[in-house]
Amino acid sequence: MNDGTMMNEGKGRFSENALRVLEKRYLRKEEGLVVETTVDMLRRVANHVASAELNYGQDGEKRAKAMEKKFFQAMYELEFLPNSPTLMNAGRELGQLSACFVLPVDDSLEDIFLAIKHTAKIHQSGGGTGFSFSRIRPKGDLVASTGGVASGPVSFMKVFNAATEAIKQGGTRRGANMGILRVDHPDILEFIQCKRDQSEVTNFNISVAISNEFMTKVEADEDYELITPRTGQVADKLNARVVFDLIARAAWEGGDPGVVFIDRLNEANPTPKLGEIESTNPCGEQPLLPYESCNLGSINLSKFVRAKAGRNEIDYERLRKCVHTAVRFLDNVIDVNHYPLEDIERITKANRKIGLGLMGFADLLIMLGISYDSEVAIFKARELINFITDAAWEMSAKLADDEKERGCFANFPESRLAAAGGKARPASGKKGRHATPPLPWGYQLRQSPHGFRNATVITIAPTGTIAILADCSSGIEPLFALAYTRVGLDNQRFIYTNRLFETKAKELGIYSRELMEKIAAKGSCQGMAEVPEEMQRVFVTAMDIDIQWHIKMQAAFQAHTDNAVSKTLNFRNEATVEDVKEAYRLAYKEGCKGVTIYRDGSREGQVLSVARKPEEQPAPPEHTLLPRFRPRVTGGHTERIRTGCGNLYITINEDERGLCEVFVNIGKGGGCASAEAEAIGRLVSLALRAGVEPTAIIKHLRGVRCPQPFWEEGELILSCPDAIGRALERFIRQDGEKEEEGQRALFAPKKEGDETLQLAGACPECGGMMEHESGCAVCRYCGFNRCG
Repeated sequence: MNDGTMMNEGKGRFSENALRVLEKRYLRKEEGLVVETTVDMLRRVANHVASAELNYGQDGEKRAKAMEKKFFQAMYELEFLPNSPTLMNAGRELGQLSACFVLPVDDSLEDIFLAIKHTAKIHQSGGGTGFSFSRIRPKGDLVASTGGVASGPVSFMKVFNAATEAIKQGGTRRGANMGILRVDHPDILEFIQCKRDQSEVTNFNISVAISNEFMTKVEADEDYELITPRTGQVADKLNARVVFDLIARAAWEGGDPGVVFIDRLNEANPTPKLGEIESTNPCGEQPLLPYESCNLGSINLSKFVRAKAGRNEIDYERLRKCVHTAVRFLDNVIDVNHYPLEDIERITKANRKIGLGLMGFADLLIMLGISYDSEVAIFKARELINFITDAAWEMSAKLADDEKERGCFANFPESRLAAAGGKARPASGKKGRHATPPLPWGYQLRQSPHGFRNATVITIAPTGTIAILADCSSGIEPLFALAYTRVGLDNQRFIYTNRLFETKAKELGIYSRELMEKIAAKGSCQGMAEVPEEMQRVFVTAMDIDIQWHIKMQAAFQAHTDNAVSKTLNFRNEATVEDVKEAYRLAYKEGCKGVTIYRDGSREGQVLSVARKPEEQPAPPEHTLLPRFRPRVTGGHTERIRTGCGNLYITINEDERGLCEVFVNIGKGGGCASAEAEAIGRLVSLALRAGVEPTAIIKHLRGVRCPQPFWEEGELILSCPDAIGRALERFIRQDGEKEEEGQRALFAPKKEGDETLQLAGACPECGGMMEHESGCAVCRYCGFNRCG
């Protein structure tokens, strides 16, 4: 089919799965109906971003038309895609195109709540926010204005968390935050453990800001000082190794906290005279100064493989052209963006940071026949990022030099780039196998006597949803699974397989439904006699790979990335706390800027309660109750309640004897969330028709918590069961009074015997498999994502 026919259909190069996600989350809607095609969306974005060309030079209109064509083609061919806010909002009324923001949180009540106000504006516009809470005085410290004592940074994090619950980003994305605390803050122990109760701080990824000094003291098993930020005085001392162990254990238990090597972030800070970097965006890959924002975009590496002399190779010349187009695109976004705050617009335009990244790296390795966990793959990673970074700085220099109307970023004269004589990137400082590989095209390290348009150019982001749109592997991650099973409508089972694996299996004549089901059961083909050894070697998944290779790969990309690298260290379930500690040490040694870990199964589960002791159980009934028959016709009403898992529809009906049935629907039929909701409705209906008092049912439903509570019209909906209990209560109460007990439950202490684990295995919207990625969970079937 030719391009013209595809464009007329309005679908572009997108897969059927991508089209489903686009229609649900990206395409323009009016009164709930989609009113633009995917090609319309790409044209809208390309036109709006290209309009920045009108601001520069005499031939701006001609350049704008030429760039619009280039931008559209790169996105249409799925060679490059910008971050989600740009796809959603470019050329529309909201107009906020950036994904990453960092806001300052200073040590006064006024400043804290001003930051919360600014956070709400950013989340409403589609962005994610990062904070350092290190300036807030510790718990118990003096508050001179009132004569009282401070409640500490963790207590205020909970306020930020509650505010995030109340805002749905731009109508399409839920707010996500990064919370960072320095390891030398007096409240560090409370911070490290603040997500052990996974019903709290649910909208935060958290990371400990670790200094070089702290890591030195860990190895020496020495104490280090805790500093009160209000006074700068020493408050106490802790043993560094004990704190390090606690961080590792908490991460082992639930994935949080991550660690950020804060001194390394500031060593790479291009504008240190403007201040220190204290925090990053929610997934950790974008260090920013207070009020800075950054727009991201990623190149799909799987689109740059060509066959030559019977083997696949990277088409570097096409890749260079795409990098140039992408850098210009991202720089233009800075000019056409609608910023939520004037302070953000001011510093963003003064530094013009952009974050060009990659996706489809695992696909690329497979197409080249290279195993992810090999020295060949590490060398290929260094070669690629070296090339892409050079090409990106080349374009940044061109924008500053050739088109003098643009010029350098405003703070360039005071930057480290200027101090280095216009050299855009430091050497890796590594020797031997870590040395910078020879550039395959003959260029040297990029240098410009006239400076650069951008303070930073490269960021390796996780790419969760845009990788779904591009139908490629996410970021620089290995494949998460080769196949998985999803239950659809009418309880039909569908097996989704990696397209490259399926193609290779059919090519070798080993493809069968039975084999795919066998692989879907474990996600991997390792150790299967039906799969050739060479195929097993190339098609490795995240859980097949030893952790050292995850770290080596992150370090390889970090060596030539001026911002940071988002990468998850995937541990098997049987991994130990000692394994986590060794991974942290290796990541620090290899030059990473931060680490996120996920131990398989550590966040998956459901709310569990310890059963009563046998002697506490009630005596069995003397007779069995049978529910009364349901009449042919019942009457009632249906209520929609928004929950953290989506819209919940609850139908409550009566017969002549009172309440008799409840129907509950959420998400798509066949999904886990839908099945559980239906089961709850059936059991409640059974209890009602068996004569159980409705208030007793309400009592057992109200207060049940899940990891994603949600504010709905002034009520805190703790979970789907809690929502059902509230709906029943409203149905039988005529005065409309609302109890406050449920609204306080999120912040109440856990009852003895309760144990809460985070549900992350199945997507609450479609029942698909959730993949853990940089502190977030992403469904590659419908695009649902959750951070924190």
